[in-house]
Amino acid sequence: MADTETTYDHAKILSALPHRYPMLLVDRVVSVTEEEIHAVKAVSFNENFFQGHFPGRPIMPGVLQIEALAQAAGILAVENLGLAGTGKLVYFMAIEEAKFRAPVEPGVLLILRAGFVQKRSRVCKFWGKASIEDKVTCEVNFTAMIADS
Repeated sequence: MADTETTYDHAKILSALPHRYPMLLVDRVVSVTEEEIHAVKAVSFNENFFQGHFPGRPIMPGVLQIEALAQAAGILAVENLGLAGTGKLVYFMAIEEAKFRAPVEPGVLLILRAGFVQKRSRVCKFWGKASIEDKVTCEVNFTAMIADS
């Protein structure tokens, strides 16, 4: 991949990830470089998880913030490791050092940033940070395996 930034529209996100509604948690990719991705999840009150988490005080579950970051990292891996069209998938192997800093409520744009810590052909390590405006909501390190579907 060149040093230029790449933007993904919804169709390109769908071609990069196997996830579909209601589990697709990346709505837009602002930029992808060789080392980092900047994506967005529009958090709507209509999300299924808000019905039970929590009635009267809707908060996006932290594990779904991590999943959104992992999906963004999956797009980063597809773009940088030449995985597009290969049928390969990016699977979670480990979640480390997850920290939840602030609640995510309906009606916000959740900014997703993820990058490579270690890049190999079959196993990659990533860092991830979710935020609303400039306030960090979640930070995590995670490992993923590239494998056949």
